[in-house]
Amino acid sequence: MSEHHISLISFGSGLSALSDKVQFPSFLRTAVKDFQPEVIVQILYLFNWTWVGLFASDTEYGVQGSHKIREEADKYCICLEFSEFLTAGASKKKIGQAVNRIKMSSAKVIVLYVYPAEISPVLEELSLQNITGKVWVAIAGWFSSLVFSRREFWKTIAGTVGIASYSGEIPGFKDFLYSIHPWKYQRDLYMKLFWEHAFGCQWMDTVNRSESKRTSLAGKQPCTGNEQLESLDATLYDVYNFRFSYKAYMAVRALAQGLHDMLSCEPGKGPYRSRACAKRATFLPWQVFHYVKNVHFKTTTGRGMFFDANGDSPVAFDILNWQLYADDTSKFLKVGNYDAASPDAEKLLINVSSILWGEGSSQVPVSVCSKTCPTGYRKSALEGQPSCCFDCVPCSEGEISNQTGASECVTCPDDQRSNGKRDRCIPKVIEFLVYEDPLGITLSFLSVFYTLATALTLAVFYVYRGTPVVKANNTTLSYLFLCSLILCFLSALIFIGRPTEMTCMLRHVLFGVIFAVCLSCLLAKTVTVIVAFGATRPNSQLRKWVGVKATYSIVLACFAVQAVLGVTWVSIAPSFPEVHSGAIYGTMVIECNEGSPVMFSSMMIFLGLLASMTFISAFLARKLPDSFNEAKYITFSMIIFISVWLSFFPAYISTKGKYMVAVEIFAILSSSVGLLCCIFFPKCYIIILKPGMNTKEYLTTKSRSVQK
Repeated sequence: MSEHHISLISFGSGLSALSDKVQFPSFLRTAVKDFQPEVIVQILYLFNWTWVGLFASDTEYGVQGSHKIREEADKYCICLEFSEFLTAGASKKKIGQAVNRIKMSSAKVIVLYVYPAEISPVLEELSLQNITGKVWVAIAGWFSSLVFSRREFWKTIAGTVGIASYSGEIPGFKDFLYSIHPWKYQRDLYMKLFWEHAFGCQWMDTVNRSESKRTSLAGKQPCTGNEQLESLDATLYDVYNFRFSYKAYMAVRALAQGLHDMLSCEPGKGPYRSRACAKRATFLPWQVFHYVKNVHFKTTTGRGMFFDANGDSPVAFDILNWQLYADDTSKFLKVGNYDAASPDAEKLLINVSSILWGEGSSQVPVSVCSKTCPTGYRKSALEGQPSCCFDCVPCSEGEISNQTGASECVTCPDDQRSNGKRDRCIPKVIEFLVYEDPLGITLSFLSVFYTLATALTLAVFYVYRGTPVVKANNTTLSYLFLCSLILCFLSALIFIGRPTEMTCMLRHVLFGVIFAVCLSCLLAKTVTVIVAFGATRPNSQLRKWVGVKATYSIVLACFAVQAVLGVTWVSIAPSFPEVHSGAIYGTMVIECNEGSPVMFSSMMIFLGLLASMTFISAFLARKLPDSFNEAKYITFSMIIFISVWLSFFPAYISTKGKYMVAVEIFAILSSSVGLLCCIFFPKCYIIILKPGMNTKEYLTTKSRSVQK
């Protein structure tokens, strides 16, 4: 028949092989091909059931279906705790194994990809043992079986959810089903048999019945003909469940629509050669098939009906729920539908709130091997266990999971950290030495205090500038030295506060240049003393260096060298603020990157060189017989200065963050205090507290006693 393309429309066959148009070119169907495994898995995924059992028919249909379920389940991370195959007429041992499998299973959901006759013995045993609490997910065909008519099964299968062929309204069909009656259809051989089975009665007319049949009906009430079909239980006579009938109706409707379209063809607008139409009286089968395979119309529910390139109609299912009520009544309730033609987000729609599970509960059962990991945790696979069985491990520091059931933790950005619950990234604490910090307050106070102390010393020297003690120590050089010390103390304040490009660029350069001026002043003083005593020798070449010319030349030369180094540093690779992780988790340190470690080292080496030269020259001049000689004090101050900075470098390298800055500030302050105290406090002591020693006569007498 296929050779002539005679239209064949099936309303019951779902075999996938029938979609092969090479073998079955004119085969069409309103029954959907076997798409049930995909829909079953979609239902499991919707309810978050990741740990389920499976009973499949031990036939080619069941084996292929169970294999497809496994494939689909793997896509959605759904695991099968067990998979059992059943056959009709299974042995008691096999039935017992299946029952024990259910009893021992931790899965609350069991998929039934079996025929009702194959699982009925198992349900009988479960009912006898009063085993309930399982959710059964059934394939199409179950809801038209007699399983649900057996009251002894009701508690066991209460809450069953499953799929059924899509149904719709067949105009006038309900009225027809309620109107049938044996008296109305007396020639129908099965009408009276149906009536007896439905109402549990027997007709008095038994003329045509065999003796065995009469015996089987003995003891029943006689059928009166007044029985009402409307009183029948829906499980026996469900006129609202026209599933196979509806598919047959759609097949007839498609054929009728195709014939209608063919007969409505207008000459010159046909689909055949030369735009011809089929001849009404002599049309051929292939012409009818052409129209039928291209039909497209709306059903009574508004869905589109058509055949695709494989002759299949749109895949659609109803989602049904078997509901058992407290008054010992039950019924099927449509709770959703599946439509493959809809967008992905709308293919499966289920009204979860309308479902009644076992024992009338509306709470969705949970069927998982391991509970869903809360936020802040991730899954950790258990060795030798399916992927659905896992431990929940807290996310590590710096990682979060803000969704339940996360497989991996997400790393926070560099400038953020994980909170205590590990479910949110929060900004890291920015760490730098601030003025409000106790350490910052202390260092700021010391900086200001010693600045004022130095300024007070400068004021004392200025007020007593005419006294011998001040005059004997090169007044101008002392003023320059004290002003430089004031700037040294104030430069420490640049190191406190949030580092910026400007402060980073200036802090080390200013510190290096100012300290170079301080040390050059001390070097000039000691060199002046050495030159002065050396020039007293006959024919000494040092006489031309006696005076302020040599003193200022030393200061300017040292200042110039350090200034050139500083300007070069700023020009080629200036220091800049840099952010990196702090020593304490969750903190970020903002500090100044030197930019050019070579230039930083060069300035520090030059300061070390000045300090060494000053120390050596002061040490050599310490015993020169001059009452005005302050070389001893300079020597001692250089010992303090060099000791502080030698201790600074290992401490600077070993600390991080704000404490590294504090070490540097402490080194600046302590070395500056050493210079101030060793050189100027003894002189201030004489000027203020011992004015008798601040006279020319006293100093002259002391000088003579020293020379003797």
